[in-house]
Amino acid sequence: MQFVDEARITVVAGKGGNGCMSFRREKYVPKGGPDGGDGGHGGSVYLVGDDSLNTLIDFRFQKRYQAQSGEAGRGSQCSGKAGEDLFIKVPVGTAIVDEETLEVIGDITAVGQQLLVAQGGQRGLGNIHFKSSTNRAPRQTTKGTPGEERQLHLELKVMADVGLLGMPNAGKSTLIRSVSAAKPKVANYPFTTLVPNLGVVKVGVHQHFVMADIPGLIEGASEGTGLGFKFLRHLTRCRLLLHVVDIAPVDESNPVDTVRIIEKELAAYSNTLAERPRWLVLNKLDMLGDEAAERCQQIREGLDWNGPVFEISAISHQGTERLSQAIMQWLIEQRTEEAANPEAAEAELARRERMEAEAVARVEAWLNRRHKRKAKEDEDDDDFNDDDYDVEVEYVQ
Repeated sequence: MQFVDEARITVVAGKGGNGCMSFRREKYVPKGGPDGGDGGHGGSVYLVGDDSLNTLIDFRFQKRYQAQSGEAGRGSQCSGKAGEDLFIKVPVGTAIVDEETLEVIGDITAVGQQLLVAQGGQRGLGNIHFKSSTNRAPRQTTKGTPGEERQLHLELKVMADVGLLGMPNAGKSTLIRSVSAAKPKVANYPFTTLVPNLGVVKVGVHQHFVMADIPGLIEGASEGTGLGFKFLRHLTRCRLLLHVVDIAPVDESNPVDTVRIIEKELAAYSNTLAERPRWLVLNKLDMLGDEAAERCQQIREGLDWNGPVFEISAISHQGTERLSQAIMQWLIEQRTEEAANPEAAEAELARRERMEAEAVARVEAWLNRRHKRKAKEDEDDDDFNDDDYDVEVEYVQ
C-alpha cells in the first residue's frame, strides 16, 4: 500500500434546526397558546484513532466531510431531531492543523481517541420560549446557527520506538531490511527512500520493537530545504535515534562533518529532539575490510563521542543482531521505569509536548517568512503589462 503521510480535507458540521412558530388549536380548549418546538442541534465532526489504518491515502479521494444538520421544530412542542455526529477514522499518530489559522487542533495518539474538529450548530428556539404575561401570542423564533467549517491539514507521524537518521545513502534502508521484514527500496544512489518505512524487529519470544526508516536529511532541512520538515517531524515520535553513518562515502566526504551537519539540523528544528538518546551506528564495515577498525576509531575521536557506538555492516548482517538486542534491552528498561515511576512517564510526555511545540513554532516561522517573501515578490512585480508576455529568443551558435 502506498504510504501517504499528508492530506488536506474540509470538514463541515451540521446546521442547527430552526425554531417553530405554532399555536395550539384543539377542540374543547378555549384558550390556546404558543406551542412551537425547538430545532435540533447540528451534528459535530470528530476524528477517531483507528489501528486498522496506516496511511492517509483515503483522504486523497474524498476531500469534503459534512455532518448531518438538525431538523426544524414542530408544533405541539415537538423538538426537531438532532443531526447525527460524523466520526472520521484516521490512523493513530495523526496530527491535525487548521490551515487558515495554523492552530494545532490536536493529536490522535491512541486507538479510539476522539477529537472534536468541527462543532455542530446550535438549535433555534420555538415561539413557546417567548411567551409572557404581556406577550401571549409571540411570533418570535430563532434560527439555528450554522455549523463550523474548517480546512484541515492532516499529518501522519510514524509511531515507532526507534528512528534511523543520517545523510542520504548512509545505509538506513539496508539496515531496516536486514533486521525486519520491511522491504524499502535500496539502490546505489541518494534519496532512494522518499517516504518513511516501518519495520517490526523481532528479538525474542514476545519481544519486538518498531523501527522507522526516515528518508535522508540534508543541510538546511530545518529551514525547509528539500523535504526537511516532512522528514524531521517523524523523529519526534521515536524514543531512540540511531545515527547511521557511512564510514566509506562514495563522494569521499568526511563522516565527522556529515554527523555535525545532522546534529545542527536537529538542534535547529527542536532542541528537545536534539537531546533525545542517540546512538552512533557506523555502517559499511565490509567496504573497508581491515581498515574499517581504524576508520571507526578516527570517527569516534573526531566526534569526541561518549555515547553508545555500534560498528556494523547492514548488507552482510555483521553486528546487526547485537544492535537489535541492545535496543530491545534499552526499551524494556525505559518502559519498566515509566511503569514503576509515574514521574518518569509524565516527564516523557512533557518532552514529547515540547518537541511538538518547538516543531510547530519552526514551521510557522518558516511559513511566515515564505508569505512575506511572496508578498514582496508580488509587490515588486506590480508593473506587469502586456509586453511581459513577449519572449526574447537568443540563438547561440
